[in-house]
Amino acid sequence: MPDVPLIALALAAISLIIWIALTFFRGAFWQLYAFDDDRLPAGSLASWPRVVAVVPARDEAGSIAAAVDSLAGQDYPGEYRVIVVDDHSTDATAALAVRAAAAAGAAGRVQICPAADLPPGWTGKLWAMQQGVEAAARVAPDFYWFTDADIAHAPDTLRRLAARGVSQGLDLASLMVLLQARSFPERLLIPPFLYFFLKLYPPRWIADLSSKMGGAAGGCVLVRREALERFGGLSSIREEVIDDCALARRVKHTGGGLWMGVTRRSVSLRAYTTFGEIRDLIARTAYTQLKYSPLLLFGTILGMILTYIVPVLLSFHPAPHVWRTALAAWALMIITFLPTLRFYRLSPLWAPLLPAAAAFYTWSTWLSAWRFWRGQGGQWKGRAQAPKS
Repeated sequence: MPDVPLIALALAAISLIIWIALTFFRGAFWQLYAFDDDRLPAGSLASWPRVVAVVPARDEAGSIAAAVDSLAGQDYPGEYRVIVVDDHSTDATAALAVRAAAAAGAAGRVQICPAADLPPGWTGKLWAMQQGVEAAARVAPDFYWFTDADIAHAPDTLRRLAARGVSQGLDLASLMVLLQARSFPERLLIPPFLYFFLKLYPPRWIADLSSKMGGAAGGCVLVRREALERFGGLSSIREEVIDDCALARRVKHTGGGLWMGVTRRSVSLRAYTTFGEIRDLIARTAYTQLKYSPLLLFGTILGMILTYIVPVLLSFHPAPHVWRTALAAWALMIITFLPTLRFYRLSPLWAPLLPAAAAFYTWSTWLSAWRFWRGQGGQWKGRAQAPKS
């Protein structure tokens, strides 16, 4: 019979090694203050670039007015226009956008553009973004600002992004906006969403030109027009479900500089009041992230268990050398998660519950694969956007 304490100790040791690697050798992803845009100087320019904001919107009647109002209210010193692309909405999205622009006194610089029919081979959001790019062609902007229809931006968001992009010679700068964390499901699962995302795409590695890591937060992306044209435009990534990171990779692989940060001052207006809504948020792209690979799926599930579940289970093992090793891994997990909770202004008492959130994300990842195998992958606003299995 196997020596159970020895097996348990080996599992605990593997978990601890994983956490040492994540804590000290994963680009310090958990140290949010280093890339918190709210804490960084705003910067200024002698000459401000021409910018067109492109807002893909599909059935966003609940948020489009606030989003347009925040875009119209940008205190941007340069030439700036907004194009809202109505992606075949079945609600009053377009009418509410027009009304919001008029109410903000910005009807002259906010254009509502109806999207053409979705052609084969394009995901819906990227096609809507492409429609905005085409509509902006006559303006010849220096930068496109791709932003979602469910985000309310702080008045200086564009000014800060543009100043950073020009002064640092960046081709793409993005911000992870503050997601809602009010309901119990949100408080349990949304801070881990940010934590896991930054673990996958450490901002320091994204900004490092010597690293191949490319990533962006798709709700708020400023990209240089010349950089977009350099790699063939959005049509070159038209099938991508995770469009933001695909865009960032193309920019970086063609020599462009990237930067990604976080902010509390621009906020998502979308609430996730149930576990099912957050499950669907995760399941939409989780298996895409794994390149639709059963082998990567198995490895991810095993890795999540070793990283998040084993330390908790073995912290209650009767053998001291086992529980102490496991508890050390759990402690590193808690320590690295605390800055994310602080960013969300939540109690540190949520930190020990990260393994429960990880179990939920693991299950949602499996569900993402199951939906893909059934031909329902990448579900968003009534569209299955992942390629059929």
